[in-house]
This record gives sequence, structure tokens and C-alpha cells, in this order.
Amino acid sequence: MQIWVGLGNPGAQYAMQRHNVGFMAIDAIAEVHAFDPPKKSFSGWAQQGRIGSNRILLLKPATFMNDSGRSIRAAMDFFKKDVGDITVFHDELDLAAFKVKVKTGGGTAGHNGLRSTEAHIGNDFRRVRIGIGQPGHKDKVTRHVLGNYARAEMDPLSDLLAAIAAEARWLAEGDDARFMSDVALRLQQE
Repeated sequence: MQIWVGLGNPGAQYAMQRHNVGFMAIDAIAEVHAFDPPKKSFSGWAQQGRIGSNRILLLKPATFMNDSGRSIRAAMDFFKKDVGDITVFHDELDLAAFKVKVKTGGGTAGHNGLRSTEAHIGNDFRRVRIGIGQPGHKDKVTRHVLGNYARAEMDPLSDLLAAIAAEARWLAEGDDARFMSDVALRLQQE
């Protein structure tokens, strides 16, 4: 089993914030691939299902961003998984809006959810970095990250989430390059 984690903050007031795009990606994958309904567990919401022949647990920590790692560690311990079985979906300031890149390991770039994850499980987990772009000035970063997506961004956001969900089988099979390529191709066709 693989564990795929979306980073975000629980609660309706955070639902459409750029910082919650990890939660949005997990929800899109669960819907497209008909995962079981979410259940409260591991200090979050967990859903089991399959993508192709791969068993996957989707996890949305309910611990708030700054303590996401505790929820991830609990799921890892329960299923006796190691850091290589973890994929974290998160917002990325240093990537153009609506772009997706996948990498394993790396720094936290000031992202509190990644910092917490690293503190609890180490840093060799796979990351699906979902671009939210830079606001232009460092004084605007917090407002940008914690701001809601604008109405004009809803169609590109919807297209992006649909592409991530549609191409998730490549992530499940470990073909990160094909996943990134096929997501980009889908978005060009929109």
C-alpha cells in the first residue's frame, strides 16, 4: 500500500485557500477513482482504494498544516510503511501557478506542512508540488498563500485537479516523468 497525503487546513473557511490545494488534489483523486468514503483516522480523514493494481490510502490530516507530520507518522506506523511509500501533495510558491512537478526529497522552503512532515518521517518522501506562483513581493506571501483562489482562477484550478486525478495511475506506478508530462499535455489541450 502507498500512502498519499494532501496538505491543508481543516474547516470550511480554509477550503478554497491556495494553501489547501493538496486537500483538493486528494479529493479529486478519490472522486475520479471511486475510493471508499472518508473515515476519521490517523488524526485526519482516510480513504482506501485502488488505482490500477495499486492499493492506496488517501490521507488528509486534520491536525492543521503545522502538525501534519503527526498524522502521516500514525498512518505509516499502522501500515508498517517507510518514507519511500509516502507521497505528499502540497502548494508550491516557487512554481508557476497551475504547474505540477514531482520530486523526492529536498528542502521545505518555509512550508510548515513540509517542515512538520520532515520532522516526523524524514525528508526522503515523494512530493507532488502544485504551483501557486509568487505574489510579486515577499510582504504579500502570507496573504497570497492563505488567500482564496480568485473567481478567474477556478477554471484553470478545476482543469489542473482533473488532470492530476486522471493521470494519477502514473504516480501509482512510480512513473513520475510520465505523470508530469501527461498532466502538462492535458492542460495544453484545455
